[in-house]
Amino acid sequence: MTAMLPLQALRTFVEVSQRGSITAAAQALHVTPGAISQQIRLLEERLGIALLVRERHGMRMTEAGADVYPMLSAAFAQIDKAVDMLEAMKARQSLTVSTVATFAASWLVPRLGRFKQRHPHIEIRVEATPALVDLRRDHVDVALRHGLGDYPGLDVVPLMAPVLVPVAAPGLAASVTLAEPADCLDYPLLHDADRADWPLWLSAHGVAQDPRAQRGNAFDDDFLLIRAAESGQGLALVPAAHAQEEIAAGRLVQVLDKPWPSRFAYYAVSRPGAAQRPEVRAFIDWILEEAAA
Repeated sequence: MTAMLPLQALRTFVEVSQRGSITAAAQALHVTPGAISQQIRLLEERLGIALLVRERHGMRMTEAGADVYPMLSAAFAQIDKAVDMLEAMKARQSLTVSTVATFAASWLVPRLGRFKQRHPHIEIRVEATPALVDLRRDHVDVALRHGLGDYPGLDVVPLMAPVLVPVAAPGLAASVTLAEPADCLDYPLLHDADRADWPLWLSAHGVAQDPRAQRGNAFDDDFLLIRAAESGQGLALVPAAHAQEEIAAGRLVQVLDKPWPSRFAYYAVSRPGAAQRPEVRAFIDWILEEAAA
């Protein structure tokens, strides 16, 4: 019999019992007092027992009503809590952003607080990896990558071109004599993975092609490249934004004031049409503002 009882009638009984008034229960449930009386009558007829009695100043529970009220009240409180949780989940939006560890640590993460202040309902999950990701397979909403912007079949938004600066550990910097960019070729060079930055930087400063520009250890990630430079292994050409903390702390020294914008830029990459989702659009608009600043 219990399974057949109308849920709305049980809820009505709880509201009337809690408030002691049909009028107050009607206001809480946004129905008429007549509808409340009808639900109580329906419930009592189905149960064959009185749950409420009318008194001069309102409604009072019978002994049977008082016995079941605590359990029903607790049950509906749990239902309300579950509904509130579902509503919160519906309102909350999540976004997965993939980028390399150095960019995440030195640029993105310190700024995320500003995004959260503007969009408190959007939760950001940052995945720091140097590997190229499959946005669909890996459930990544936006990838922030440093490259040539050639990402076939994806939406690409250019963000900014980092400035590259030559740096070295203080001990090594004190022992070298660098007056011109070409002087860097006389010392060990540390490279990024494709060994492209040193030749381009030297060429931009008018230095003729030289095989020495390709020699030296190479690292897949700027974080590793910076660590190698800190340990005195050679001169490194790194994005200025990535080495700000090390330079400010004196762990690295800029050995020449000859910066040159890299041919590479940072891009926000997403699946076609993904930017139509409000949370993706909000993130891309925000990061464009940060990059412009």
